[in-house]
Amino acid sequence: QVQLVESGGGLVQAGGSLRLSCVNSGRTFSSYIMGWFRQAPGKEREFVAAISRSGTLTNYADSVKGRFTISRDNAKNTVYLQMNSLEPEDTAVYYCGASNSPRTAPPILRWNYGYWGQGTQVTVSS
Repeated sequence: QVQLVESGGGLVQAGGSLRLSCVNSGRTFSSYIMGWFRQAPGKEREFVAAISRSGTLTNYADSVKGRFTISRDNAKNTVYLQMNSLEPEDTAVYYCGASNSPRTAPPILRWNYGYWGQGTQVTVSS
């Protein structure tokens, strides 16, 4: 059973930082590739970052490279998204997803992720 709960969202000024967390209450967290996606009003849910089961491989959307960092702690069943140098364009609901893709490299396409959290709102003011 996979149950994902995100936290850490909020309101921040442009240039600020936030750290999102996503806890998986299931017992097999380390067997899943984990990813972060976001959805702004009126837009499709888009890929942000993903991390392999061991944490050694990561993928990032071009729009967040150099500003966001994804990491995971398998002992705590938690994946993190450290967001620095936030911009108003980063405003969205951020969702955590879990994938049981057989690939080693973390996928970036939404359909690879079969489990989702409820989302956490991130608002960046200019």
